[in-house]
Amino acid sequence: MRTQHNETLTESLIEALPYIQKFAGKIIVIKYGGSAMIDKALKNSFAQDISLLQHLGLKIVLVHGGGKEITALADRLQLTSQFVAGRRVTDESMLDVVKMILAGKVNKEIVCTLNRQNITAIGISGQDGNLLKCRKHYLETGEDIGWVGEVIAVNTRILSGMLDNGVIPVIAPVGYDDEGNSYNINADSAAGSIAAAFPSEKLIYLSDVPGILLDGERISSITEEQATAMIASGQISKGMIPKVNSAFDTLHQGVKKVHMLDGRVVHAVLVEIYTDSGIGTQFFLQE
Repeated sequence: MRTQHNETLTESLIEALPYIQKFAGKIIVIKYGGSAMIDKALKNSFAQDISLLQHLGLKIVLVHGGGKEITALADRLQLTSQFVAGRRVTDESMLDVVKMILAGKVNKEIVCTLNRQNITAIGISGQDGNLLKCRKHYLETGEDIGWVGEVIAVNTRILSGMLDNGVIPVIAPVGYDDEGNSYNINADSAAGSIAAAFPSEKLIYLSDVPGILLDGERISSITEEQATAMIASGQISKGMIPKVNSAFDTLHQGVKKVHMLDGRVVHAVLVEIYTDSGIGTQFFLQE
């Protein structure tokens, strides 16, 4: 049994070697969300993955969500949570909740978990260092859903300074505008904007699904044309829509690869980056 274990380990390391060489020094943006942020075992395994990625030479930028925690606090405060096209309707009271949870509670919990893995993580929001400049986001129908922003500029200089000094930025998706207003930014969209601004080598979304599902089965890859048809038919809906739109916007802006992974799978990020098979769904532009 020991010999078999050693052989399996050796094969895994040999398989990973070309990927280790390929991605050393490259920037990867990870949108961290879902159960991977809540389940204690998954939180710890994810932090271990990030530590290993950094020690193997990758430069990691983390953008996190916190929707479940926002809804929980809103419920306690007797505020109604409403969603339209996968985005949270955000009035001034809800915006206060968003900032408390994202820039406060969730961000600092993630930073503490990462720092226990012998890496240096620093938590910031999109308002810090003029990181994420926004304008108000309107739905395609023209509907105004409150203090919801879309990113129009990313201060990559501040992120590059952190990455070059071995620091992992952990970003809460709260942005600003020139008038001093705050905005709730969809975390998937924020991650896509940050990835495109570099552009990064990869953008990875962690979610609570195996990937894009067609008739209940995961599909390993999807083109923009296929995704548009699935949105029109309702097969892609709700919170999946901003993820998919952000993925293709990011590819159009120069990011090389975009993946959606099941964050409930232990070490999903390592499997995707360092094995031949990978997991989840990869997004492609048409040739």
